[in-house]
Amino acid sequence: MTSAAPSTRPRNLVTWTDLQIRRLRAFVEEVGGATLLAGRAFRTIFTTRFETNEFIYQLEQLGVRSLAIGAATAIFVGIVMTIQFAVSMEAFGAKDTLGRVLAVSEARELAPSLTALVVGSRIAAGIAAELGSMMVTEQVDAIRALGADPIRKLVVPRLVACIVIMPLITFVAFLLGMTSSMLVAALSYGIPMEFFASTALDSLRLNDFVSGVAKTPFFGLLIAILGCYFGLQTRGGTEGVGRSTTRAVVVVSISILMADALLTQIFVSLGTL
Repeated sequence: MTSAAPSTRPRNLVTWTDLQIRRLRAFVEEVGGATLLAGRAFRTIFTTRFETNEFIYQLEQLGVRSLAIGAATAIFVGIVMTIQFAVSMEAFGAKDTLGRVLAVSEARELAPSLTALVVGSRIAAGIAAELGSMMVTEQVDAIRALGADPIRKLVVPRLVACIVIMPLITFVAFLLGMTSSMLVAALSYGIPMEFFASTALDSLRLNDFVSGVAKTPFFGLLIAILGCYFGLQTRGGTEGVGRSTTRAVVVVSISILMADALLTQIFVSLGTL
């Protein structure tokens, strides 16, 4: 009589547990590494000469070239949200309040959060790919060999540029989103543009703008630091550049959503919402 085959379930459980432990360890290392990089970057800002020319160049590369994708996102999100809200509110006879609802939604959440997600993914991917390519071609080592600090040369200009441009892109996204919403409301649902604009402006408070725009520098910080961190951690040639870029986009997207939830709760606790 043959004996029963040994069960593989305990072995599979051990393998799965080991995999999760390794993933958790890698996550903790990434958080720690990114935090240390942020600390070094801010220390460098206040203790060394600022690279003004590189900062202006990064404003153009990261900011101006991101306006198109930010604008497209804002316009189409405004169109979709207008249609969705109009259909729902028309069923309750509250179509006239469409401008109020959309204005507050755009100012508090849609403009800052969705813009950060889309534009941030584009910026983080670009930073990670650029610095990753510099790592695998040993250009970062060459900077160190020349006695320069890669943090000052590479990280700080991108960090400051991201912190500066995110509020500006968010403001542009808000204006474009509300404009597209106003046009759709007028053309598809018969709401006069003047009425839509007046009700939208009447419903907005300063706190609505503050609670939305105040999040964007933190989003810019996350985008720049994580993009730089994964770029500077690149190993393994062109394949490693691809892995770093993908990892940067994923982590930045999740981090923005987590930061948005945390900051929203903080603003609620402070009474700004």
